[in-house]
Amino acid sequence: MRLRLAGGAQGFNWLPVFVAEEQGLFARHGLAIEYKRMGSVDKATIAVLEGEADLAITPPEGAVADFVDGGELRIVAANALRLPMSLVARPGIDSLAQLKGTKIGTSSLTEGTAIYTQIMLAAEGLHYPGDYEFVLSGIHTKRWEALQAGEIDCAPQPAPWNFLAQDQGFRLIGEVNDAIPEIVFTAIIGKASWLQANPDVVTRFLKALIEAHRLTNDPESQHVTLPIFQRITTSDSQSLARRGLAYMRSMGMWPEDLAVPDTALRTTIDLMIRAKLLDEARRGDALDVVDGRYLQDAV
Repeated sequence: MRLRLAGGAQGFNWLPVFVAEEQGLFARHGLAIEYKRMGSVDKATIAVLEGEADLAITPPEGAVADFVDGGELRIVAANALRLPMSLVARPGIDSLAQLKGTKIGTSSLTEGTAIYTQIMLAAEGLHYPGDYEFVLSGIHTKRWEALQAGEIDCAPQPAPWNFLAQDQGFRLIGEVNDAIPEIVFTAIIGKASWLQANPDVVTRFLKALIEAHRLTNDPESQHVTLPIFQRITTSDSQSLARRGLAYMRSMGMWPEDLAVPDTALRTTIDLMIRAKLLDEARRGDALDVVDGRYLQDAV
């Protein structure tokens, strides 16, 4: 059976997918995966909505927004439930409180890194706008370049790029996971009409991915997971990749059973409301976006 699987960048959070592919787990469950790298998370969501892809692994905000507007998108499982990022600051800045009056790099002014940063700094009494400035610096690799060039003073950086910065004298002054301990970082989404017409394909895919998540979380399988993780992150440094993988595994990034915890979904919805991506009045409706039938069958 062929399954078209979309994603944005298909980076570190896709590790279990690549483990499943290289260990033959998809093939064992009778699936041939056609990978569609769309270039952005929005395009991955649209690909499912328009029928260009069958499923997508992507942040869930697009599916939630579509669902509350009466659309067909559904979340069928969780892929990653943690935000493996540190706030990285230039030398001379050693605490969150010292970010007052600084420039902070982000990939968006309304979503993701900007929201996480605002939550962390608000706990220190710093508020946006007023106490600091956001600079649109792009994705993590571009933010790292901006940090090195002195164009920004701080930026949220995922592992293992946070450790790369630390090794070069930059400061890790806060952990996003401490401020937001559980969230639906990425989910498996599908279109209701396709899901209902292809329940066996969905169940096979989820079964393979459950096995892959267990392998990914098992330190004894490091010989399988580390080379893949290194390839998709810091390809020229195994030591950085090892630190990054251990960091993500220790925080429980990849849920073994793929379930979407209620607390994680509520956090995602809270952040959407804060970013004005969802009206507060639709909070209750948004909680019904998860269709757990397929995962229940897979488990």
